[in-house]
Amino acid sequence: MPTNVSQQNDRGDERVGSTGSRSLGTISGERDRRATACSEDEIAMLGDAIVHVVDDDDLMRHSIDDLLRSVGYTVKLYGRAEDFLAADLADVPGCVIIDVRMPGPSGLELQASLAQRNNRLPIILMSGYGDIRMSVQAMKAGAVDFIEKPFRDQEMLEAVANAIRTWKPPSAAPDRLSELRKRYESLTAREREVMALVCAGQMNKQIAGALEIQQTTVKFHRSAVMMKMMASSLAELTRMAALLEGEE
Repeated sequence: MPTNVSQQNDRGDERVGSTGSRSLGTISGERDRRATACSEDEIAMLGDAIVHVVDDDDLMRHSIDDLLRSVGYTVKLYGRAEDFLAADLADVPGCVIIDVRMPGPSGLELQASLAQRNNRLPIILMSGYGDIRMSVQAMKAGAVDFIEKPFRDQEMLEAVANAIRTWKPPSAAPDRLSELRKRYESLTAREREVMALVCAGQMNKQIAGALEIQQTTVKFHRSAVMMKMMASSLAELTRMAALLEGEE
């Protein structure tokens, strides 16, 4: 634990903590790698972003805070779902990391509340008790990623950067949906069937049985779907499917 952790209040005040055992060389290297992988516009967006962390576990919450601050993010912390819902959120790029299991409203319930409020802040859910069904439920409800604890630092950093890249101001949402519809319309009927089953959490073997085709054929269609939808991961593809489903 860092030795200079200041007290946070119930509204998720920003906290400036130490970087613990992380060396300056490691921190600098992470910043350099992130800058190399991003365009100038993305660097500006990531630099302006606010990452919100909602977790009742003090140790986990502060550890994530230290990790994200070490690469330059602004972070706000919340010990309960109610605290985050009561917070006055700035209209800036960002994302929210939510633990699934918390006293009071759970992470999935908080996710549902944000959806009811039409809050477009990208959501990353994390849990030490995750399973395929839970992750599929979270992704279909709009989460951009689902991370199982314990996780590697780089896994969390990549998830946060990818989530922030998906952030769009409300006025940009129609253009995003229009582009997704065009990509979806480029899929063949079989590719759409495969996409639906993949996003439902089924494995290649299950999909092959359901469609009465070979697993190698499933892999071929799955690859085509990822390419045509321009999805870099299953999590992103599932998020796309959820957005398209919401338009039906």
